[in-house]
Amino acid sequence: MSDELNEDINLSEVFLETLSKNDAHLLRELLDEQNISDVVELVNEFPAHEATIIDHMTVHRAVSVFKILDINQQKDIIKELPARKTAKILNELPPDDRTDFLEELPKAAIRDLIKLLDPEERKITLSLLGYPEDSVGRLMTPDYVYVYAHYTVAEVLNNIRKYGKKYETIDVIYIIDEQGGLVDDIRIRDLLLAKPDDIIKDIIDGRFVALNVYDDQEHASQVFKMNNRTAIPVVDDNDVLLGIVTIDDILWVTNEEFSEDMQKMGGTEALNEPYLDISIFKLFKKRITWLVILFFGEMFTATAMGYFEGEIKKVTLLALFVPLILSSGGNSGSQASTLIIQAMSIGEITISNWWKILRREITSGLLLGAVLGIIGFFRVMVWHSIAPGLYGEHWILIAFTIGITLIGVVLWGTIMGSMLPILLKRLGADPAASSAPFVATLVDVTALVIYFSVALLVLRGTLL
Repeated sequence: MSDELNEDINLSEVFLETLSKNDAHLLRELLDEQNISDVVELVNEFPAHEATIIDHMTVHRAVSVFKILDINQQKDIIKELPARKTAKILNELPPDDRTDFLEELPKAAIRDLIKLLDPEERKITLSLLGYPEDSVGRLMTPDYVYVYAHYTVAEVLNNIRKYGKKYETIDVIYIIDEQGGLVDDIRIRDLLLAKPDDIIKDIIDGRFVALNVYDDQEHASQVFKMNNRTAIPVVDDNDVLLGIVTIDDILWVTNEEFSEDMQKMGGTEALNEPYLDISIFKLFKKRITWLVILFFGEMFTATAMGYFEGEIKKVTLLALFVPLILSSGGNSGSQASTLIIQAMSIGEITISNWWKILRREITSGLLLGAVLGIIGFFRVMVWHSIAPGLYGEHWILIAFTIGITLIGVVLWGTIMGSMLPILLKRLGADPAASSAPFVATLVDVTALVIYFSVALLVLRGTLL
């Protein structure tokens, strides 16, 4: 069968042909010979046969495919699989991947599936599900290699050979004391380079990085980034080793957090399903809340316009520049907000840096506002030179009003955009909620106040 595929025969065609023969052995042989990524492509291409594909693979390979599929595909497959195969897959799944899958299901379904687990796996799963949803405890796996400090290198390597196959990774070995407390970790590379009769306690240095089981998953992502590790141990409040978190799980978390932040920054709630799979009603519910909030925010803009109705009637020219003023303030605020949220998400800045950030953004806001202010000032001058009567005899005052206002509005937008994410983080909220549309709406209201206040000061005694 593999020879056929090597002759550039399309895998999809071979799969359909084999499927039509209704030969389970032949189908299993075909699927087990393919790369995992190729089987995933088959699942994506033939959703009607996704359960058949998983059912006709050896358990180990079926698990490798299952755990990288989309959650909705996993749900559909579990619904269609025979109970015996479901039990084998769930028991074979790494505990952290199994927990990720189960927590997306209704409670009744979780209860039924947990019954299929072996007693030891059931105990592990219930333990992981007991930790907070976004905690490291939900990500960790209890499958790791541990040894004691009095072991020799030869004993450790024998231990790895004996038990290593059932663990998710053996790149790092963990040293614990008699009470289960974490003493240190050591890379497999260092063990292979050491002498067989060396004692572990003589070659470890006591320098290790660990996560608390209740740490936030975003914090774990930062720890991985800063320490360049493929796995990090997880301990409880007494430093007892409970499990490890591996880099592949953190990559999934990082991807999910990024998608969620992008959706929030766009002014919508995070989608927990693929866009094309989510129903119109659910999509409506995710978007309507923010739209209503932003709509009420913009109503304050109309209120501010009404407050300055007298000034607008006296100088109708002021109304011409309202879109220019509002967009400049909103754009500067959105820029600052996006930069700060991104910097916070990757750990470049923290709440304690707020004063340093504020000083930088004031300087940036003044520079940016000055550039736009000069452009706005010369815009009025150029239009006046083209059409001398367009802005009347006090056109120079109009130009100064626009220029000064742009400086103030851009400065204010920059301050608001940079400080709001930090304030939300300080209050325990998600900084991504200070999305670009939200910042722009807040800046719109204040921009009008700044604009007409400057107009009153500059034009008083002439046009006002």
